[in-house]
Amino acid sequence: MATTARSGGNASGGGGSVQRPNGTQQNKNCQFKLVLLGESAVGKSSLVLRFVKGQFHEYQESTIGAAFLTQTICIEDTVVKFEIWDTAGQERYHSLAPMYYRGAQAAIVVYDIQNQDSFQRAKTWVKELHKQASPNIVIALAGNKADLSNIRVVEYEEAKQYAEENGLLFMETSAKTGMNVNDIFLAIAKKLPKNDGAHNQGAPAGRRLNDSENNRQTSNCCK
Repeated sequence: MATTARSGGNASGGGGSVQRPNGTQQNKNCQFKLVLLGESAVGKSSLVLRFVKGQFHEYQESTIGAAFLTQTICIEDTVVKFEIWDTAGQERYHSLAPMYYRGAQAAIVVYDIQNQDSFQRAKTWVKELHKQASPNIVIALAGNKADLSNIRVVEYEEAKQYAEENGLLFMETSAKTGMNVNDIFLAIAKKLPKNDGAHNQGAPAGRRLNDSENNRQTSNCCK
């Protein structure tokens, strides 16, 4: 099911709640760190802006170091808060990347479907994540600028096959039109472990929010 971002930093992927013993309704809440990686100018910042604020800027300034944003979505009876680190794509910032993906439960590796070099660079990022990131990190591959598919260089089937061979989620996206932007975050949220048992198995499970955070996150979500 597609998810639609709303003002106030919430997006809904389905309604539902947990029945407390006293009869009140309470959603389960989890918080996950997510990092975006990819070559400069592939549209990482635009994807995040579209997901968090529902906006698109034709001319987006390059990220310096990294930018931080949050967004909350709902999956049935669970409220998922993403802490999103949008990293700079320029080579001079590459050495900073590990400090952002270290401890991340999820990553979106972005490439531009018009740029074969950006696809090869995305493969390099995937290899680095497999070697150095959390062993159970959920990785999604995003072929961005799908609105320009008529002048694509990277074929859909090529990227899909690569993703399948490497255990990645895969979608082509368009930050400009919004195509699959919310959907890729929702797919990641569905795949992330959201129960306490995940901690005991060594999985990078998200932090459970406390009561005051729960109240803030659920005020406009899962209704």
